[in-house]
Formats: sequence, structure tokens, C-alpha cells
Amino acid sequence: MTIDTPTAPVPEPSRRIVAIDIVRGIALLAMASYHFTWDLEFFGYTDPGLTAFGWWKIYARCIASTFLFLVGVSLYLAHGRQIRWNGFWKRFAMVAGAAIAISVVTRIATPDGFIFFGILHEIALASLLGLAVLRLPALLTLAVAALVIAAPVYLRFEALDHPWLWWIGLSAINPRSNDYVPLFPWFGAVLVGIGTAKLASAAGLRARLASLMPGRWANPLVFIGRHSLAFYLIHQPLLIGCVWLFSQVMPAQVESLQVNFLKTCQRSCEQTRNATFCTSYCSCMLTTLEGEAALDRLENNDQTAEFRAHLGDLAASCTAQTEEKMDEGGTQ
Repeated sequence: MTIDTPTAPVPEPSRRIVAIDIVRGIALLAMASYHFTWDLEFFGYTDPGLTAFGWWKIYARCIASTFLFLVGVSLYLAHGRQIRWNGFWKRFAMVAGAAIAISVVTRIATPDGFIFFGILHEIALASLLGLAVLRLPALLTLAVAALVIAAPVYLRFEALDHPWLWWIGLSAINPRSNDYVPLFPWFGAVLVGIGTAKLASAAGLRARLASLMPGRWANPLVFIGRHSLAFYLIHQPLLIGCVWLFSQVMPAQVESLQVNFLKTCQRSCEQTRNATFCTSYCSCMLTTLEGEAALDRLENNDQTAEFRAHLGDLAASCTAQTEEKMDEGGTQ
């Protein structure tokens, strides 16, 4: 997750909108809290899958949506009247360069879940594509945003399953990555930001926001918000380094692959079914996978079409068996 957003000032009003920096600063602190929880999970101090489901997943998506919304707002404020190419390309190069660096580092450090298209990649691409819609009417921009956001729900193509096409976000599989923010649906959040900034400018809200001058309490948030890229690049190595140091003194209890599978399966299943059903269902899945000696393939994120199809069949079979067992026992 995370972030730098173009915030060059507009010709009129000339004053920088401090409120945007404050909101961005708050979002950055929220992002840091999520990443710290992810680090704890990574080192085994929380249950596996904690940050991937439920409220933590919603929390992460709200943070990412906020950053991308601000990208759209800032893009319009900076270039809505006239694109300032020198400033744009300078900031684009910074964000794109940081995104590439993140990919290289995570490829080495966490090859199984390396960040091939995270939020920095999305910000860079969305900033470039966003220039094309700066002149569109606000309502049309928001309509396009709705289509972009809805696209992954209705459009999935196996032809886009190749790893080089995962950045689009319309493949039939969900790639494994520690930060995956594809073009669809996330470009929609940027478009919402652009459309909202257009409406706010037309209503005179931009000048009113620019006139707001909060007290000294906001200075730390403003500072963080104005140095968002640096904050993003520094905070996670610092946090994960602290957790690693702690793990050298008080290491987390190591649990078996089977226990981790059951915990992750249970947490995922309970998003749609009750706990009793999920306990039986996950036990069925584990027993079958162990009998086939396929648990390691699942842990290693086997994305072959054959294995994915087999997992789908296995899930359907265990679902049917569990429902039959619950019907016989009179459990709803």
C-alpha cells in the first residue's frame, strides 16, 4: 500500500491547500499502522491471514482509495488549467523510479510475493493516464470512474492471465503479491478525485479550502503529507527492521503448515459462512490436500491452470460434503 501524490500549486488560487496535506498525512499514518500489523503477521506474532480478510482488508482498501483519490485531486489542481510538463515529468520520474526500486528490492527479499505492481506503480500510471481526462466534464469523468471500478466484477479474461498482463487487473486469477494495486479498479479512485476536484472548483470550494490555515497542531501532519514519498520509502524498512530485531530477542511461536492452513482457511471462509460450517469445511480441505500431498503446492502459490481447477473442484466437493453433514445433524 502507499504513495506520493502530485501537489504542485495552481495559478489561482496560488496558496497551497494545506487541508490536502493534512488528509494525506493522516492517510500515511494509517498506512503505517496497517504495515506494522502486516509485519507482525509476517513474523508470526498474529494469526496468518489477519490483514488479508475482514476489517483489516477494508481498512487497507480505504487507505489505498484515499491516496489515489488525492492523486486525482492534486493532478487536477496542478494541471487542470494547463499541464506543467517539466514539473509533471520530474515528479513522474521520482514516483516511477521509486516503484521500480520497490519491485527490485521485494523481488530479492520476498520473491514469492514481490511487488510487481503496487500503489506507487499505480500512482505513476494513473497520473499519466489522468492527464487525458482533465478536460472532460466532471460528471462524465465520474461516470467513467464508475465503469472502471465495476469492470473487474463483470470482466475477467483468461487471456490476461500472463504475469506481464497482471497489472491490468482483469485476469481470471488473483496474483500473489504483498501490494497489488492494478489499473482496474483502482484507476477509478483517481478519476473520482479528478471529478470531485472539478466540481469543487466550479462551486468555489477550492478557494475556500486554500484559505484555511490550521493551528500548529497540524504541522506534523502537513510535514508528513508534503514528504509522502520519502515517508513511504523509509517507514516500512524501519518498521519491519524493528519487528525483526524484536524477533531475535523474543521469537514468535512457530506453528505447523497444517495449523496455519486451518487458521487462514477459517478466517477466509467466515467471510461468507458460519464458524461451524467453516470448521468442518476447512478440515475436509486439509485432509484431502494432505492425502494428495498437495499442501505444499498451495503454500507455494501454484498458479497453474490444472491446480487452480483442481482446487475449485475440491472446494465444491468439500462444500457439498459439509452441507450434507450439517443437514443430517440439523445445523443451519
